[in-house]
Amino acid sequence: MQAPSGGLTSGSDLPQMIHLDLDIKDFCSDWTHCDLMSGYLARMVSHNRLDSLLFANLYSSALNELLEAVYRTHGTSGKLECAVRRRGNLDRIELSFPADDEAFGTYEAAIGKVNGEDAEKVYLETLFADREPDASLGLLELGVDYDAKLAIERLEDGRMCLIAELALEDGE
Repeated sequence: MQAPSGGLTSGSDLPQMIHLDLDIKDFCSDWTHCDLMSGYLARMVSHNRLDSLLFANLYSSALNELLEAVYRTHGTSGKLECAVRRRGNLDRIELSFPADDEAFGTYEAAIGKVNGEDAEKVYLETLFADREPDASLGLLELGVDYDAKLAIERLEDGRMCLIAELALEDGE
């Protein structure tokens, strides 16, 4: 596995809290799976936060954006894995899923926008455009509104891993 870019924490430095996996075709058979999965995981990881209800709502919303990105742009067959890691107030979400070179390029371009100097301007232009938003809208929202650090990496098995690091709560 390649090291992620963008100044992210090494995943091996963060203890894993939850790991789910399912078939990408099953996950993508119904749009509501994004909301169901994000809501479930958010409730599981928010039990020990200072304001668990607020944390769960923010977490669910952020994770839902990531899952919707995968729903829109992914490979045709294989396994979707979701790992949640935490240390202190830093949460790391790792979504590993099948992605051909075209899909990988789509995420590379989107994360380039998120990490760009004018990410907020690009986000607002994309949000209020008269055309259907491209795949970067949800990722831009995470970067701008949630101050998420995003990266992708190619896995040895040819899948990709979309990584988001979030600090949704100050302190512990």
